[in-house]
Amino acid sequence: MIENEAIQLVVDGKPVDCVPGQTVAGALLAQGIYAFRASPGAGTPRGPFCMMGACQECAIEIDGVVRRACQTPVAPGMVLRLRGAGAAE
Repeated sequence: MIENEAIQLVVDGKPVDCVPGQTVAGALLAQGIYAFRASPGAGTPRGPFCMMGACQECAIEIDGVVRRACQTPVAPGMVLRLRGAGAAE
């Protein structure tokens, strides 16, 4: 793969282009997606805060497993599921 060649993720069933080397959080933020999930108690939108894995506010379902988006590098064909915060349930 050419280093600058775009790769595609699937976010809630929709294709999203990103750049190799980005984290999942970086790729979503670059697309203007800021609300990654809803808080369990209040249902308010949650998204990346610390970008270093400590706060876990960016935890989303990545390929069927809940992972921190800020610590997960993008990979071709990755399937992401955002829950709540305006995303498809």
